[in-house]
Amino acid sequence: MKLNPLQIGNLIAKIPIIQGGMGIGVSGSRLAAAVANTGGIGGITGVQSGYREPDFKTDNLAANIRGIQKEIRKARAMAPNGIIGVNILTAINHYKETAAACVEAGIDLIISGAGLPTELPGIVAGSETKVVPIVSSGRAASVLSKMWDKKFNFAADAVVVEGPLAGGHLEFTQEVLVSSHPPALTTLVQEVRAALQPYMDKYKKKIPIIAAGGIFTGRDIAEQLQNGADGVQMATRFVVTEECDADIHFKEAYLKATHDDIRIIVSPIGMPGRAIRNHFVIKQEDGARDPLTYCYKCIKMCVPGQTPYCISNALIASVTGDVDEGLVFAGYNAARLTEMTTVPKLMEELVREAEEALDQ
Repeated sequence: MKLNPLQIGNLIAKIPIIQGGMGIGVSGSRLAAAVANTGGIGGITGVQSGYREPDFKTDNLAANIRGIQKEIRKARAMAPNGIIGVNILTAINHYKETAAACVEAGIDLIISGAGLPTELPGIVAGSETKVVPIVSSGRAASVLSKMWDKKFNFAADAVVVEGPLAGGHLEFTQEVLVSSHPPALTTLVQEVRAALQPYMDKYKKKIPIIAAGGIFTGRDIAEQLQNGADGVQMATRFVVTEECDADIHFKEAYLKATHDDIRIIVSPIGMPGRAIRNHFVIKQEDGARDPLTYCYKCIKMCVPGQTPYCISNALIASVTGDVDEGLVFAGYNAARLTEMTTVPKLMEELVREAEEALDQ
């Protein structure tokens, strides 16, 4: 059985896979373009995108706006007919300026989690950019939809439902994440669909549901599609591709990781996150603190005098190759990775497995 395309408004992805945004610089223009060229939706991370710019410390906002627009335009040049999205954490300072810069650069869709992107419809108003929030419960989908309906007379163009097995920052408590029976993604998808149905009816529009978190194989994709999802978002599998924008040592950290190495860490954002255990994580588990020598003022919740470490420095260290002293975010299934591949080979494998599973 052939996979159905994923349609978000007037955007139609031949393959219903969104490549998730990762870290600072892990998913940049090269990876996003490669995914878009295969028929999926490529995703660029929209956090601290100017880390390579010379004025990153002296004028962080200008550097980041310049950086994200460069990445979007490079991805568009490499994949002129593909669909490109950007993932922006709601928790960052200058969220509005960052999202507006992405719209100006012609991004196809903005995906936002780590909080509810309450003002996003107003930011994209008048553009072709699609709005795709990330939620982890039916309640969150309901609260956001009600707010957007009242304030903007607007409903989401699609919604990503992220379960507890995802990597990076997670909208679950630490107790839920370490539980032997965390909420099933299939259940969350059904809850979110029910919460969105009144708004689909009111606005006479289909709001595609994108399942995310712990999806590793084509069979996993088929399971979510059979459960009612319209597509999936995946990130971890794309790290160990030649096209991934991270340093080779970052990719090798994934390949070397065991299941016991995948740990829950407390982030300065105020949310738990899933990362690979290394010297940096061990220090944090032991209660160590890394005094801030400079503050980028990147996160709304960060209190410089109280934060245990600078998350920007930790993420930049890892993506540039210092995987022992940097923060290496990863999904629950990262330890299942065994070899490097390419985006075309990976996408072909996932599609084949999913179609075979749907035929059974």
